[in-house]
Amino acid sequence: MTHTKNQANSPMSTAPSVDTDLHLPDLHIKRFRGINDLLISRLGRVTLLAGKNGTGKTTVLEAVRVYTARGRYADLYGLLRGRDETSVRIYDDDDRGLPEVNWEALFYGRVLKPDSVISIGPTDGDPVNIEISLAATQLDFQSTGSQFLEPILEIQVSFQAVQQEFSTLPDVQRGRQMSFFGRRELPPAAQCESLGPGLPSSTQLAGFWDTVALTEEESRAVEALNLIYPSRVERVAMVGDDIGARRSLGRRPVVKLHGEPRPVPLKSLGDGAVRLFSVALALANSKDGFLLIDEAENGIHHSIQRDFWTMILKAAHQNNVQVLATTHSWDCVVGFTMAATEIEEVDGALVRLEKKDDDIRAVEYPNYDLDVIAQHGIEVR
Repeated sequence: MTHTKNQANSPMSTAPSVDTDLHLPDLHIKRFRGINDLLISRLGRVTLLAGKNGTGKTTVLEAVRVYTARGRYADLYGLLRGRDETSVRIYDDDDRGLPEVNWEALFYGRVLKPDSVISIGPTDGDPVNIEISLAATQLDFQSTGSQFLEPILEIQVSFQAVQQEFSTLPDVQRGRQMSFFGRRELPPAAQCESLGPGLPSSTQLAGFWDTVALTEEESRAVEALNLIYPSRVERVAMVGDDIGARRSLGRRPVVKLHGEPRPVPLKSLGDGAVRLFSVALALANSKDGFLLIDEAENGIHHSIQRDFWTMILKAAHQNNVQVLATTHSWDCVVGFTMAATEIEEVDGALVRLEKKDDDIRAVEYPNYDLDVIAQHGIEVR
């Protein structure tokens, strides 16, 4: 159930949103991980999700990631592997085992039921929603000369009237998981980048940088660093070799500061500098797609939260990026609301997730409430 504040008392309640051509105008998630049924009736160009721990903020980002990937095997596998949702099963007399992904963990309640169908997408519903179902089957197969009768999982993914099936089998001889796919290819994935809650690696930053080097986006990344070091950051460059070269430390960013004779490593400037730089680069790399930021406040001092969100709102609008971010921080909420109310041409949405018993609901704050929240300190975390 979605609760919104009464808009009838405000003269701004009938004003149309400026950002009307969003990739995902709203979001309905059903039976995905810890979310049974959640409706967010309005997303903005930039949407900030607040709420206590355990209310499903990160799960919403994961759901959008699955949606943008159109439910592809690699992304589903990576999502589960990243949370150590694996186990080891033994297959032969030599005690050779194989890590197996717990696919059931994708589904609400972690138990397969006849209605265990994940649905993610806008409220328009089929055929633009993505649906994922899971079934256990039996298969007779041979491995290393021995006969096995193993239960396997068959996963069905449907999107835009296209359905793909894949099954997973253990291959003990090679010590890995084999996957068998249906013939129909899913529609192309949408562009989507993810950041947080930790800092990105130097390798990831180098990959981002290669896209923006010698473009106007390069100067925007420098401007982001100058939010912390006003007018001191002159240039950024990548140095080093690709990982794999002998004695290589990998490619890594260095920064030329005004008045300093030699460049310094970006990471020596602190977590805040790395965070700002990575967000600026990720916005450029997410053009015409999505950027997901988990725990957006990490590394960002309260004094620059407003400027931080101003940068995100403007760059998202210019690059046609839709941003969804999470936070636990009141300073982050205040900075976001102040920036969103100042930039009228960009639609910022604030949503608080609440959990009661096993249900998660979204409390949505209309645009005209954001300034009130910032000025009067209304608690929305």
